[in-house]
Amino acid sequence: MKIPFTPLLAATLWMVASSAQSASPEDGPQSRAYCVAALTKIADPVLNSLAENKLKTDIPKLNPKREQFAPLEALGRLLSGMAPWLELGPGTDAEGKLRARYIDLAVKGIGKAVDPGSPEFMNFTKGNQPLVDTAFLAQALLRSPKQLWGNLGERERSNVIAALQSSRVTKPLMSNWLLFSATVEAALWQFTGECNMAPIELAVGKHMEWYLGDGTYGDGPKWHWDYYNSYVIQPMLLDVLKVCETKKHPLGKHYSTVLKRAKRYADVQEKMISPEGTFPVIGRSSCYRLGAFQTLAAIALMHELPKGLEPTAVRAGLMAVSRRVLEAPGTFDAAGWLRPGACGYQPSIVENYISTGSLYITSCGFLALGLPADDSFWTGPDLPWTQKRIWSGEDIPADHAM
Repeated sequence: MKIPFTPLLAATLWMVASSAQSASPEDGPQSRAYCVAALTKIADPVLNSLAENKLKTDIPKLNPKREQFAPLEALGRLLSGMAPWLELGPGTDAEGKLRARYIDLAVKGIGKAVDPGSPEFMNFTKGNQPLVDTAFLAQALLRSPKQLWGNLGERERSNVIAALQSSRVTKPLMSNWLLFSATVEAALWQFTGECNMAPIELAVGKHMEWYLGDGTYGDGPKWHWDYYNSYVIQPMLLDVLKVCETKKHPLGKHYSTVLKRAKRYADVQEKMISPEGTFPVIGRSSCYRLGAFQTLAAIALMHELPKGLEPTAVRAGLMAVSRRVLEAPGTFDAAGWLRPGACGYQPSIVENYISTGSLYITSCGFLALGLPADDSFWTGPDLPWTQKRIWSGEDIPADHAM
């Protein structure tokens, strides 16, 4: 008998994956099952509500002043993290069948989001915020060119292009925001062959100028203690430059340099995971949870982990953080929506630019699900990550700046 996939079933899968890991030592298949269950649990309220034309009404109103931005925030950020997993495509096994369902939900959801005649047509132009999340949607398309962009019909593609182009009315701030305009233009360039090069040239030029050393960029000319190198800067800079390299544009020459810096930043990120699976909560947007580790997850996805970082140790470290973050009481409300906080429900940590939709960047902590199940990242038992090795007394080589 075919069992329909419902939020209740998603919650059941989540509990089964969680209890299975609690009952026995973690290994790759268990870790992957847990991550798939976690990602789909995060996705369900957004994609199911959108499928029923109820996202705008269902999404919790965390910040009334930000309601007009929340739907696009939720969709763009969620799909940015889900895209590599979706790009694996449908399959005949249980996970492959699950991917088929979420590919269908995501493609139809994008179609509604960009259709001016749809009740779920999203805000791409009013206020400054839409530029940000148009960029995350563009990033999702770049990360899944076959399953997201490739499954859109001609009309839907035309609407996507119009939506991306419409975001040009917003001029970015002289900060990480330059990469939002650049990512939108990179997607237009990738999928239509045409774009405005000026935003790409400005974003790349300024971030090369703002590089501070040892794998880290300033957010603008100044350094901030926060995770924007992971939320935005390093992943989007890599994605933009990859398009430049593919198009054989002179800016593509920077890709190898930027990748080398991102690998060092990923190395530092891995070393920030404590033996208990916690990490320093510091700076703006701390309620973005696993989004803080997007760069490490992206480098793992790319098979570019620095020498000395074993894939299964990185997996184990990211798994430890995921469990600490997502299993904290209060992380989800009764309907399954994410609630604000770094560890559970912590509303005082929220800045005035945060909406419920903002929280869905946490999906970017699961980018490594884009590696197939038989990849070395997912096979074999866990290895201890760096801080677990150090604080267990193991004698390991010294760390060095790049």
